[in-house]
Amino acid sequence: MNFHIMTLFPEMVEQGLKTSITGRAADKGLISFNAVNIRDFSNDNKHHKVDDYTYGGGAGMLMQAQPIYDCFLSIRDSISDLSEDKKLRVVYVTPQGSVFNQKMAADLAKEQDLVFLCGHYEGVDERVLEEIVTDYISIGDYVLTGGELPAMVMIDAISRLVPGVLNNDESAMTESFAGGLLEYPQYSRPEEWMGKKVPPILLSGDHKKVDEWRLEQSILRTKERRPDLYEKWVLENPPKPEKKKRKKRTNITEEDNK
Repeated sequence: MNFHIMTLFPEMVEQGLKTSITGRAADKGLISFNAVNIRDFSNDNKHHKVDDYTYGGGAGMLMQAQPIYDCFLSIRDSISDLSEDKKLRVVYVTPQGSVFNQKMAADLAKEQDLVFLCGHYEGVDERVLEEIVTDYISIGDYVLTGGELPAMVMIDAISRLVPGVLNNDESAMTESFAGGLLEYPQYSRPEEWMGKKVPPILLSGDHKKVDEWRLEQSILRTKERRPDLYEKWVLENPPKPEKKKRKKRTNITEEDNK
């Protein structure tokens, strides 16, 4: 999977992503990062300016449409196997977008090439957003200096779902939010630490009972810490109705009634 990031600070993005799991995955060729400097497409050859005052007045500056559009065209043209009828998916990182979650990460992980537009200043000229953006996504209801950190957060989450990125692919299926629940408590050695013991069920070797315990703990933890997620999970996973036991029919004869 290839990530293309349109940014004013490519070094920030590259340094943040080329470490840990994402860095190792990039070294293996499982994912790639292409941080493209929007300033390289400025019409201002001297100062490489990419912002200007907003029409109608107001505080702050606005990122101009043309440098961003030219940056996008450069990325699109660099993708050799992109068919003419295929629309390149472009994520604009904005607090006005839908809040990012694990389901979105799984959806975006299906793409072979994914573009992120990192805004700055007071935002981006609306016209270029209408022209190229397919997804408006936020990482929360707060404002940051720029879109680089949110883009890196999303790229990290998406990368973990690319086959082969995690050493144990099963871990991506059991982490928090994978099934709509928070992850169950986990324990490692020693068996007892500061008077706290590992739950006996985890030492039993009975994998079925361990799975049942973990599901129960996930449900309890989600109910306690994220009641909003718990309510959603209950709606999506209603309890199965108990099967009624069939009563045995008894043949009553006239002789019995006497």
